Amino acid sequence: MSNNYVFIMAGGVGSRFWPKSRNNFPKQFIDILGVGKSLLQLTYERFLKLCPAENIYIVTNGQYESIIMDQLNGIKSRQIICEPSRNNTAPCIAYASFKISAINPEANIVVAPSDHFILYEDIFIQKIRQALAFTEANEALVTLGITPTRPDTGYGYINYSTDNLAGVHKVLQFREKPSLEKAKEYLAEGNYLWNAGIFIWKVESILKALKEHSSEIHTLFEKGNPVYNTTEEQTFINRHYPTSPNISIDYAIMEQADNVYTIPAEFGWSDLGTWASLYEAAPKDENNNVISAKQIDVRDTSNSIIHINSDKLAIIRGLDNFIVVDEGNSLLIYPKSSEQQVKAIVSQIGKQFGYRFI
Repeated sequence: MSNNYVFIMAGGVGSRFWPKSRNNFPKQFIDILGVGKSLLQLTYERFLKLCPAENIYIVTNGQYESIIMDQLNGIKSRQIICEPSRNNTAPCIAYASFKISAINPEANIVVAPSDHFILYEDIFIQKIRQALAFTEANEALVTLGITPTRPDTGYGYINYSTDNLAGVHKVLQFREKPSLEKAKEYLAEGNYLWNAGIFIWKVESILKALKEHSSEIHTLFEKGNPVYNTTEEQTFINRHYPTSPNISIDYAIMEQADNVYTIPAEFGWSDLGTWASLYEAAPKDENNNVISAKQIDVRDTSNSIIHINSDKLAIIRGLDNFIVVDEGNSLLIYPKSSEQQVKAIVSQIGKQFGYRFI
């Protein structure tokens, strides 16, 4: 038990959830499901079933440290790993791995996003334990793959070998987000999974993979070995971290290494990356609407998601398949079928109207 560690990735800005998710308070810190807890709090509590609180580390941007301290009981400041710049997932995982290696070189690590929805948590923990047992016994990099339920074009896919060792399969290839026709082909072939971005490995295995496949990142963070877990650590990181390559762990390691495995899993998963994914996960009324509002009159409206987080009275009529979100100084009314455009639009808003709106 003491060798199990968790890195919860909580540094994103969640721009696809604008205007509810903002740069200064992004979606992982919001009670987006309406259950009285933020996505980060739900994720943290889920992993308390796997290891003690002191073995859970939050990897985030420095601006969110105080929010995390406020939201998570049992987390100490030493467990918040603060990146001074957003350089994607490979550098922050490398930094966290060197830090943990200095504490426990036998660490067996789970890397997971902070903002995923998991309906069947016991099955999830069971799959994580299966992966940890495999990485404990093998020099392997394991990712949980989600058994696809539809030909979704919004996820990357994992092509895996049907041969397996106790339910663990060799990864043949990672595939980028496909066209609808290609996604249908993947489902028909039967040996493709959605890439959920949940990784399991021994710390020595990931450090070896970094050295072999991403030597620039390995060399940069290896220089910090004398200062990790000391008062000089953050000074070193603030100086050197921004110079690291901006690259995801998928590109830096997973798509290059030859010891990558996957475990197919079904535990009621959604990445909650967009308003439409929240719509799919949330309970719906008789008109297939997902509504979160205090005072509202909705007529002739269906298949829509409506969030109004104020005492404002809303009268809505004649919408089908729309997103309506009223939050703070911004209002979004947008076709749900075109929601992939929201991220780009948010970027334009900042330049056109000012960053106070994002």
